[in-house]
Amino acid sequence: MDSSNLAELLRAVAEGKTAPEDAARSILQEPFRRTIRAQSSGEGTADDPGVCLDNHRSLRTGMGEVVFGQGKSRRQMEAAVAGLGESGEPVLVTRLDDEDGTWLLERFPGGEHWPAAKLFISKSPSKVTGSLAGPFGADKASWPNHGEIVVVTAGSSDIPVALEAVGTLRFLGLEPGLVPDVGVAGIHRLEPHLPALSAARLLIVAAGMEGALASVLAGLVSAPLIAVPTSVGYGASFGGLSALLAMLNACAPGVAVVNIDNGFGAAALAARLLSI
Repeated sequence: MDSSNLAELLRAVAEGKTAPEDAARSILQEPFRRTIRAQSSGEGTADDPGVCLDNHRSLRTGMGEVVFGQGKSRRQMEAAVAGLGESGEPVLVTRLDDEDGTWLLERFPGGEHWPAAKLFISKSPSKVTGSLAGPFGADKASWPNHGEIVVVTAGSSDIPVALEAVGTLRFLGLEPGLVPDVGVAGIHRLEPHLPALSAARLLIVAAGMEGALASVLAGLVSAPLIAVPTSVGYGASFGGLSALLAMLNACAPGVAVVNIDNGFGAAALAARLLSI
C-alpha cells in the first residue's frame, strides 16, 4: 500500500462505500497480509528462500522499499520486484551485475537497466524526466555540473559509486549535477566548478585513497555535505577504511559520512534532507 492506495481507501470511506471499521482493519492487516503472501507465493526452498516485502515503507518513511540485488538469487529478485510493483509504483534495484540486470530487463521489459550505476528500475517513474541515466551518458563532457544536489568525485575510479547516487536521486525525482575527477592531487580543477558547487543546496562527495576532498569542499562552500568513502586505493587504504576514518575526522564542520561505497545511502539521505 502506498499513499495513492491509502487515499483511494479513505475516499471510499468518505463516500460511504467502505465502513470505517473495514478500512481500519485493512490498513492494520495489509503489511502482514503482504508479507505472508510473499512468503507463501514465492515457493522458496531451504537453498533459495522467498522474500518478505515491506509495502508500507513509503507510508512510514516517504520512500518505498528498494531491492538490494547483490547476493540475491534471480528468483528472489524477480519475486521482490513483482511484489513491490503490484501497487503500480516503479521499483528500484541496486548493486546488480550486468548479467542479472539484463535478465531483469527481459523479465520486466518496461524497465531500464543502467549498467554503469548497477541499477535497474521496473518502469520509469513519472517524476523522472527521460531515462534513469538522464544526461549522464558516455559523453562525460556533457554531464551537467549544477543542481540542487551536486555529486562530486575525487577521481574517475569513484564514478561508479557516484553514479549509484545520481541514479537513485533521479529515481526519487531529483535532477542532480555531477562533477567528476577533481581530487586533491589536482585541486586547481575545482575552481571552474566553484560557482555551481556554491549554489547547490547539498553536496555528495565520493572519494577513496585518503578521502581528503570532503574536508576541502566543506571548507569552501556553505552547503551541508554528505561524504561517501570509496574502496578505491592501494593496500593501506584497507578497502575504503582509510577514507572512512579521514572523513569521520574531517576538520571542516558540516560533514556527514555514510558507509563505504554507499552511493545509494547518500542519495536517500540527501533526498530526505531536501524534503524537509
